[in-house]
Amino acid sequence: MDTATSPLVERIARVLAAQSLSANGHGTVESASAQVDAQWKDHRDDAMAVLHTMRAPSPAMAAAGDVAVWERMVLAALSESKPGIVM
Repeated sequence: MDTATSPLVERIARVLAAQSLSANGHGTVESASAQVDAQWKDHRDDAMAVLHTMRAPSPAMAAAGDVAVWERMVLAALSESKPGIVM
């Protein structure tokens, strides 16, 4: 399985920024990558809220895997995004 090279909070924040900016989402910008690069940090708190929500898996998720591992992974993603961590 591939692993990402950037923190999960950053990736979620970038998706949220792109969703609001890009014509492929709810925005009007046809090529929004430069704007996403400039604005993703504005969506960081929303990304953190998404991760906090994801700590508890749904019943289907719990049935598919190890709940304790899932929680540790989400908590690790939150931890790497605390102030002082370079993103």
